[in-house]
Amino acid sequence: MNARNILYILGTLILFLGLTMFFPLFCSLYYKEGDASAFLYSIAISFCVGALVHFLFRPVNGKKINLTHREGFLIVATGWFLAASFGSLPYMIQGVLPQFGDAFFESISGFTTTGATVITNIGDLPHGILLWRSLTQWLGGMGIIVLSIAILPLLGVGGMQLYKAELSSPVKDKLTPRIAETARTLWIVYIIISIVEFIMLLTGGMDVFNAICHTFSTMSTGGFSTSDASIAQFHSAYIDGIITFFMVVAGINFTLHYGLITGNFKAVLRNSELRLYLGIILTAVIIVTISLKQNLFYETGGYLRYASFQVVSILTGTGFTTANFDNWPSLSKIILLTMMFIGGSAGSTTGGIKCLRVLLILKYLYKELYRLIHPHAVTAVKLGKRTVYPETMASIWGFFMLYLMMTVVASIIMAMLGLDMMTAFSSVVATIGNVGPGFGAVNPSATYSEIPCLGKWVLSFCMLAGRLEIYTVIILLIPEFWKK
Repeated sequence: MNARNILYILGTLILFLGLTMFFPLFCSLYYKEGDASAFLYSIAISFCVGALVHFLFRPVNGKKINLTHREGFLIVATGWFLAASFGSLPYMIQGVLPQFGDAFFESISGFTTTGATVITNIGDLPHGILLWRSLTQWLGGMGIIVLSIAILPLLGVGGMQLYKAELSSPVKDKLTPRIAETARTLWIVYIIISIVEFIMLLTGGMDVFNAICHTFSTMSTGGFSTSDASIAQFHSAYIDGIITFFMVVAGINFTLHYGLITGNFKAVLRNSELRLYLGIILTAVIIVTISLKQNLFYETGGYLRYASFQVVSILTGTGFTTANFDNWPSLSKIILLTMMFIGGSAGSTTGGIKCLRVLLILKYLYKELYRLIHPHAVTAVKLGKRTVYPETMASIWGFFMLYLMMTVVASIIMAMLGLDMMTAFSSVVATIGNVGPGFGAVNPSATYSEIPCLGKWVLSFCMLAGRLEIYTVIILLIPEFWKK
């Protein structure tokens, strides 16, 4: 691997991260709450380090950089780690989270769009810090690396390897022939939908600042809010409905949004993953609604409002809350826990196993049962009219097993640190699935602040692995990866 090329690109990423900190800086200056200096220092540090690495290792004589497959994986994983590290600077400098472990946890939670927090009394934070929390999620939602794909080609860097590592999914669809155009197209769609949600939240009575922050957190399926009460702070059925709708939208493959914009309605309607995704939401909402109606909420429509919001929030990994679902009936909690595992669509900003993988696993299991009845039949797993090759199914099963193994191992480690079984298990499921709130001591009314220091690093690793879909992180631990 070419260390010079890798360092050059990482330096560029740090420079870009420093640029994004100007937005919360302007917010801090506007509200005059004393956190502007934290962002000034953070920008200075990011710029100095990024510029030093960028110019020390820039290509000789403007030579074009061609990345190998392994270099792409290393840049993606390291890039996210560095983004979280430098993104933690405002928290530490401002004194919100003076310990690096806590600040890194909050930062990686933002960039991975997990929404797990160690901050208590969120409403007391300065506006600049609140905006930075939401902005890290919005950037992480589509991916800092994907954004860089649109920029780095201008610097002579090929982006295909980064695209494969960042948007890894069983079936890859390129919207345009050039990868830079693909990244730009995805971001344009992302921005358009964000603007629409922002306007609709304003019409629901949100002020501009809250509308911006919650738009960032919704479209990224991140879940950071401006209050400990999350969306419940607004006491508005309209706002609940708008955010529920856009969480559903954010959980859909963004290539389908592109299809809608370009008028390719047939392809969207025929998409089997989309039908499964919407079917899961409908089924889960009905079950949870019935469960709540029989046990908790008795006002007209209240049970449907709470059920639909939380099912969508958990399935998409957003993690917004309008109620403490840890107090809900056991059936409702089991459904929500299942949603944490499944996640939204491939090619969306959600976490979890993803509906596409679940669909293909179900098709494979059906095929195996069919072969027991008809031993001589020649069958194949198909997605629409496309045959899914055995190599793809092997990759899906490998991902599924790695996902479960990581969940089990991390849960055991968390239990060894003294956490009760429900807290240990749900904290891992909620972080590896990029959901945020869980059950037990990490329920929606609590934070992760009481988790031991080692536990926070374990969960930080889970968040990173979950966001990069396991393989991109785990592959770095394989000795063969580092051999020539």
